[in-house]
Amino acid sequence: MRMLLLSLVTLIAALHVYIAWFEIFAWTSRGPLVFSTMSTELFAQTTQLAANQGVYNAFLAAGLAWSLFIGDRIWQRRIATCFLLFVMIAGVAAAVTISARAGMFQIVPSGLALLLVALDLVSSRKSSAGSF
Repeated sequence: MRMLLLSLVTLIAALHVYIAWFEIFAWTSRGPLVFSTMSTELFAQTTQLAANQGVYNAFLAAGLAWSLFIGDRIWQRRIATCFLLFVMIAGVAAAVTISARAGMFQIVPSGLALLLVALDLVSSRKSSAGSF
C-alpha cells in the first residue's frame, strides 16, 4: 500500500508539472486546442494570468515532490497531506468556477492519495502498537 501511495503522489506531482508547463509555456499554442469553448483571442490576453497560475501549480508539484524525499515517515505524511489538501482545494475551485470535469482531474487523485495517507497512518499505528 505504501508503494501505491508514493506512486500516486509522484503521479499527482507529475500532473502538476505538466499543468505548470502548459500554463506557463504553452498557453497560447495549446490552450485553444484544450479549451475549445474559449475565444482564441482570449488566450493572448490572459497569458500573464495563466503563467501566474502555472507558478502556483509548480509550487504544488514541488511540495509533493519534496514529500517524497523526506526520510521521517511521520513528517513525510504531514507534508504530503498538506500539499494534497492544496491540490484538492484547487480542484474544488476548478469544479466550481470552470466545470465539474475540470475539477475531477485534481479532486479524485488527491482524494484517493489522502485516503491512502490515512490508511498508511492507521497501518503504522497498528504495527507500532504491538512492538515494545
